[in-house]
Amino acid sequence: MKKHKDPNYVVRVEKAISKKYGPETIQNPRSNWSDEKEEEYKQQLQKMLNKQDLRREKGEKIELDGVFVNKKLLTREHNRKCPVCDSFSFSIHDDVYMTKFECCKQCYIQWVEDREERWESGWRPRKEKN
Repeated sequence: MKKHKDPNYVVRVEKAISKKYGPETIQNPRSNWSDEKEEEYKQQLQKMLNKQDLRREKGEKIELDGVFVNKKLLTREHNRKCPVCDSFSFSIHDDVYMTKFECCKQCYIQWVEDREERWESGWRPRKEKN
């Protein structure tokens, strides 16, 4: 850093900054600080830390069968297996039937269609044993 011999150099620099950017750029930050601002700052800081903790928690990796999997992926509840026929599907159509009738589209057509009242009362087809 270059050393200046002029003792008024800092004063001139501050005046130039103040003239260009305004007088609040050179004032001490503590001059406008109050106890209310301190409390508000502490609350904002705590809120930010809570968000960081939540993000870190969601990004945690958990070992599952020798593979590290994002914890966020494990907390999602997805029914991909039909409880009636035990078929596994990624079809969007099956999602609708799984949500409403707890079965896949094929089971809906075979067992539920035109018999919704019986299905909603709890009736389910017997699982065949092989």
